[in-house]
Amino acid sequence: MHILRVANFVSPTSGGIKTALDQWGRHYRAMGHRASLIIPGPGQEITEEAQGTVFRVPATPIPGKGYSLIWDRGHLSKLMDAITPDTIEVSDRATTRWMGRWARRRGIGSIMISHEHMTGIMVRRTPVPDGPAIWAADFINRRSVHDYDAIVTPSEFSAEEFWRIGATAHVVPLGVDLQTFHPVRDPDVTWTPGSGRPVQLVHCGRLSPEKRPQLSIETVRELVRRGHDVQMTVFGHGPLRNELMEQARDLPIRFHAYITDRAELSAAMGMADAAVAPGPLETFGLAALEVLACGVPTVCPDEGALQEVVGDAGVVAPSTPAAFADGVEELLRRPGARSAARAQAELFHWDVSAARMLALHEQLLRQVG
Repeated sequence: MHILRVANFVSPTSGGIKTALDQWGRHYRAMGHRASLIIPGPGQEITEEAQGTVFRVPATPIPGKGYSLIWDRGHLSKLMDAITPDTIEVSDRATTRWMGRWARRRGIGSIMISHEHMTGIMVRRTPVPDGPAIWAADFINRRSVHDYDAIVTPSEFSAEEFWRIGATAHVVPLGVDLQTFHPVRDPDVTWTPGSGRPVQLVHCGRLSPEKRPQLSIETVRELVRRGHDVQMTVFGHGPLRNELMEQARDLPIRFHAYITDRAELSAAMGMADAAVAPGPLETFGLAALEVLACGVPTVCPDEGALQEVVGDAGVVAPSTPAAFADGVEELLRRPGARSAARAQAELFHWDVSAARMLALHEQLLRQVG
């Protein structure tokens, strides 16, 4: 089977979607299938990678967002025809929704992966009142359901808005590379008051408005106000980086340079005592899962999918600096917190995730064949 994946919101510094595409592609190939991927690029380029054949096509940069978008439907359609896939898997419900109809006209099964929560976007990030915003989200979601043969979401939180309109959404959680992301500290050696060293914190997530990274900065401010000796390292880039650096200039916060080596990132994150993952609309939260795999317990919001991922390996709190600071304090006191973090991460496997995706592709292949 030849599976074509297409994604628009992918950049050299993007996180979860990029990792999911790479890992699924690797596993598809390991299970004997062909995998191709179309993503934005500065120009036309075709490379053979571990995840399959990658087509980078010319795209238009979005000012201040760090992403580029492929707009040329004619060029894309010709490229997809030339690739001749058996099924397609699209990781963008907006700019590429037409691809479901493209596939149907050619008798090809199609899957849309919903990496964003449309209801949350409409309610939180538009000036539209809640009632009309929810109606608009439902309308957009119905169009996606109509255009694609199957809808996949990475969490129950992201599936709920499809279930709400009576549609089927298949929940396929992502995984984590448990070999690359692993504990580097003895789980029994934890921070204790009077130890003579600061509490080491890390921020998880891209530095963009929808991830609400300001909450991590203000959590540190609240901990300092309470008299704690803390240091936070921010791993992640995004359009808010300079603004956040200005916001944090009087605080013990370091913005780490972008790390491309995953093993190096794991070693750096694994030295932390606790992590802060503030994203309120995460449909999964891969960055938080990776830090859990390093044995670092995590504070996350009581909204979005992060609480599904973090489970009992952290603290679920309201999205306020005071509540998140309380969560950090609780984790520092909690016995076995580091071991629990690793155990929670071990529930998520890329091979299981890819097998579930493959089962859907094979089902669609049988239906259209």
